Amino acid sequence: MAVEIVALGIDVGSTTVKMVGIDREGNMTWHYLEPADPRVEDQVDRFLAKVKTDVGSLDGVPLVATGYGRNLVHQADKKVTEITCHARGVYKSVGHGGTLVDIGGQDSKVIVIGPNGQVVDFTMNDKCAAGTGRFLENTAGRLRVPLNEMGVVAIESPDEVSISSTCTVFAESEIISMIAHGVEVPPILKGLHRSLVKRIVAMIRSIGLVPPLMLSGGVVKNPAIKKMMEEETGEKVIIPKHPQLMGAYGAALIAAKLRT
Repeated sequence: MAVEIVALGIDVGSTTVKMVGIDREGNMTWHYLEPADPRVEDQVDRFLAKVKTDVGSLDGVPLVATGYGRNLVHQADKKVTEITCHARGVYKSVGHGGTLVDIGGQDSKVIVIGPNGQVVDFTMNDKCAAGTGRFLENTAGRLRVPLNEMGVVAIESPDEVSISSTCTVFAESEIISMIAHGVEVPPILKGLHRSLVKRIVAMIRSIGLVPPLMLSGGVVKNPAIKKMMEEETGEKVIIPKHPQLMGAYGAALIAAKLRT
């Protein structure tokens, strides 16, 4: 059976670009993801060519863009902030409001979503890489641990060292010093994750945690983030089925409204 797409959403993030197609009921029927390309316009053209190849004509199918590079998506019918799109996507996915933490490559956001899916309040960290995926990525390279294995190594470590620096640059210097003094990599990784999570929990507390606590963004595929978030807040964490696609999904849901 042919895939039905009535609306498209694209999330041009700092690390990855995601596109989602939905059907008339708002179900996700198609999605595609690539590492971010500095030539955004060319990459969007490729995404649109990809969806046409997969599902056929896109005549009359609206496109909404979100993400930090949304203004470069000239093919979009509308451009909407990540805050609105993530809230919309997660609300549709899980069916309720609460406090959403979106951990991206370059920034993190805490969004309080009301019972009807509306954004009640939000705060974001976009001035410093600490508390973002970049914080972990930089250290993964330094410690020579694959990014997709960091969380498992951290969880399995019985020991943990404290990373006191809240700045990525200073934290890296702190880690280099620890290695020079013979500290093993697993306790460093556990401390690194703890430092990131505590920074995000401070953001949550600055606007007030409205349960349940939800996570989105590619970084939350790291199991240590969920586990430590539950430890630090005492709340059970809910993760939607496609956490990395929530911005693009929300954009597609908004695009569907342009048809009516």
